Amino acid sequence: MMDINELKKQINNKSRLIGVDMGSKRVGISISDENRKIATPFKTINYENIQMLIKEIDRIINENNISGIIFGNPKNMDGTEGSSSQSVKDKVKLISEKIEIPLVLWDERLSTVGAFNLSRQLDVNVTKRVKNIDKNAAAFILQGALDFLNN
Repeated sequence: MMDINELKKQINNKSRLIGVDMGSKRVGISISDENRKIATPFKTINYENIQMLIKEIDRIINENNISGIIFGNPKNMDGTEGSSSQSVKDKVKLISEKIEIPLVLWDERLSTVGAFNLSRQLDVNVTKRVKNIDKNAAAFILQGALDFLNN
């Protein structure tokens, strides 16, 4: 695992990143354009086990010219790391043993709230908002990282 500044040095110009919102039941995936300016919600994966998730992430990497993965790190509001954060770190460690591109943890505080509020501002109905919350949260996470990388 590396930090975002190391990733910035390693990625080339025309490649894409994916963002991952790792939930215990669902995993949201977002994808950037090749200029790494805009994060777009991509898909939601029902989490069954880590092997299945690794296989799906690997498929997405191979089909979309992905050069790095941004995983949301669900820190507590005071910045400390609780059980959710540890769970994500444990899964990312297992993924890093099988996936060879750079993996980065990104502070995702408020990403789900932000994604839900943004979809409310866009006047999306509640059923759709809840259905798409995971991939929208992943886009919120990835967009934060892209904004950082582009500054």
